Amino acid sequence: MRNIVSFCNCGIAALMLGLGAASAQESADVDTMLSELANPETSNWRQLERRIETAWSKSGSASMDLLLQRAQDAMADEEWDTALEHLTALTDHAPDFAEGWHARATVFFHKKLYGPAIDDIGRALALNPNHYNALTGLAVMFEEMGLGPQALEIYRMVQQMHPHRPEIGQALIRLEAAHGGTTL
Repeated sequence: MRNIVSFCNCGIAALMLGLGAASAQESADVDTMLSELANPETSNWRQLERRIETAWSKSGSASMDLLLQRAQDAMADEEWDTALEHLTALTDHAPDFAEGWHARATVFFHKKLYGPAIDDIGRALALNPNHYNALTGLAVMFEEMGLGPQALEIYRMVQQMHPHRPEIGQALIRLEAAHGGTTL
């Protein structure tokens, strides 16, 4: 993992170091579900995925959850500026809520603002190092930025956490073919 960190000075070092930090919002139930999800033999992975992501979307504050919901509604309508306003308010008022950072990173990604998106993914992962969606987003951006070997390494991490998503397997096949399957 250190090789991923060393390739870029744009906040990635902090992001990858944050992968070892414990998240305050993770409960024993989520940890159990994540363990089940990581098992390639798990057949109810879609249900586990939904339950995990539902748990991650709860901030503990009804008003913060409402901001997230409004942002998600705006995102569904591709109203990126409106979503960004809601998510900036959310991250300002609930800086320890990983899903707020992840959602704002998603908006920045759709606006093609990869620097702020990567910074926000770093914040999300520092708070929730098991956030496989945030890692997937990072891998997608790296691949789009021409950083295939780094994207490959991150996709491998995601596959260990969540081996059921077909798009992750497809990305691994594509990147391993393009980059000789070598690890960093």
